[in-house]
Amino acid sequence: QVQLVESGGGLVQAGGSLRLSCATSGRTFSLYHLGWFRQAPGKEREPVAAISSSGGNTYYADSVKGRFTISRDNAVNTVSLQMNSLKPEDTAVYYCAAPRYISGRDFYSTEKEDYDYWGQGTQVTVSS
Repeated sequence: QVQLVESGGGLVQAGGSLRLSCATSGRTFSLYHLGWFRQAPGKEREPVAAISSSGGNTYYADSVKGRFTISRDNAVNTVSLQMNSLKPEDTAVYYCAAPRYISGRDFYSTEKEDYDYWGQGTQVTVSS
């Protein structure tokens, strides 16, 4: 059974940093692309960042480009999201997600419909 467990959320002042981690289990981690999404109250879940199975291709939403960095460590089955220069508008529940099917080494998706497994989410709150 595939499981994803996020950690690292919390309360931080604007301009601060947080590092989110997502530990996965249940299958060969290195074969799948992964994504981070977020959902703020009253808003739809949106893609934040994604990374291909090889780690060579990454995506960032325009709103986080230059501030967030996605990375993966296939040796320990973990994907991380380093978030710097946080803003109040980054406040949301953050989710990591994985697809059911193996994709190409350099492929990733930013469509939440393409992801089948989701973590429970971790709250990030940025105060002004």
